Amino acid sequence: MDQLMSILPLILLVVVFYFLLIRPQRKRQQEALKMQNSLTPGTRVMTTTGLFATVVAVDNEDVILEVAPGIETRWVKAAIGRVVSPADATAPEERESEEDTNASEPTVDRNDGQDSSTKQS
Repeated sequence: MDQLMSILPLILLVVVFYFLLIRPQRKRQQEALKMQNSLTPGTRVMTTTGLFATVVAVDNEDVILEVAPGIETRWVKAAIGRVVSPADATAPEERESEEDTNASEPTVDRNDGQDSSTKQS
């Protein structure tokens, strides 16, 4: 009975690791594989490196992406991070317009024109 009680914390730790780490990771891998296998021409995607493109053709283990009109590159399916919905595609444009309005606001000099990065003695 004492041996069982000394091993019980180790068993509980393995069970906790399974439910908190291993099982969710396996589920994410299966969802990513399902998404990569369901790619069709015309789908907007984002690669794991952040490149936005449109799927032109799908081969066995790779896809041909059109980055710009007339520019096609070949990628491994595993490099496709997610499918981009039309709402996601407009989000960067909205962010740029917000930055433009913020850039036109006057800046306030709070350091009497002196550089704050230099140390004066």
